Amino acid sequence: MAFVKALILIAVAEMGDKTQLLALAFAARLRPEHVLGGVLIGALANHALAVAVGGAALLFIPLGWVKLAAGLLFIGFGAWTLRGDRLSGKEEKKFGHPILTVAVSFFIAEMGDKTQLATFVLAAEARALVPVWIGSSLGMVVADSVAIGAGAVLGRRLPERSIKVGAAILFVLFGLLLLQEALAGGS
Repeated sequence: MAFVKALILIAVAEMGDKTQLLALAFAARLRPEHVLGGVLIGALANHALAVAVGGAALLFIPLGWVKLAAGLLFIGFGAWTLRGDRLSGKEEKKFGHPILTVAVSFFIAEMGDKTQLATFVLAAEARALVPVWIGSSLGMVVADSVAIGAGAVLGRRLPERSIKVGAAILFVLFGLLLLQEALAGGS
C-alpha cells in the first residue's frame, strides 16, 4: 500500500512542477532515453536521501537555506546553458554523459521541493522505507515521461539556439522563484 500511495501522490504532485518543465527542456536537446535515465537516477538518489536523512537534515539546516542554495544553483545553470553556445563540441563533452547531467540537475532541483518533502512524510508515516522510495521515484518518472515526450517533439521543431535560450530562461526563473521562497520563508 505504501508503494501505491507514494507512486500516485508523487506523480500527481509532480504535474506542472519545475522538474517536469526541466525534463521538457532537456528532452528538447537530448535523446529521450538519456533524459529518462537521468530522471530515474536523480529521483532514486534524491528520494533515497529524503527517506533516509531528509527529516534529520531539516532539523539542522533550515528549508529556507536549502531553497536559497538551490535557487543560486539554478541561476548558475541558466548562465551555464547560455555559455554553452560558445563552446565547441569537444569542450561540451568534458561535462559528462547526458544521463549524468540530467541526474545531477534533477537531484539538485528536487532539494527542498514538495515531492522530496512528501516522500519524507510518506516514509515517516508508513515506516516502510523501500516501498516509499521506489514508489515516489517511479511517480517522478511517470509524470516526467509526459514532459520528455513533449520535449522530444518540440526539439525536432525548434532551432537549437531557441531551445538553449528557453532552457536558460527556465533555469533562471526557477532560481528566482526558489530565492523568493527562501527569502519569504515559505516552503
